[in-house]
Amino acid sequence: MRIQLRFFAALREALDTETEALDLPPEVTDIGKLRCFLASRGGAWSKSFAHDQALRAAINQRLVQPSAALHDGAEVAFFPPVTGG
Repeated sequence: MRIQLRFFAALREALDTETEALDLPPEVTDIGKLRCFLASRGGAWSKSFAHDQALRAAINQRLVQPSAALHDGAEVAFFPPVTGG
């Protein structure tokens, strides 16, 4: 399965990348598993995608939960929670 990743705000700065096309291994089937997979890259990836990090995810511009299934060709975006003031 091939997906397009997009990173926003402080996450984009920490990872020093905005987009990435990624071929996923067969066991990465949902957002939660994708987060674990990305964290396994180590360094800034490990810190940014750690379980204690509050991140939101969207598939094709719709907010989703960690259990949301991934599909071939999906655009997956990660970003920190939005705060107001």
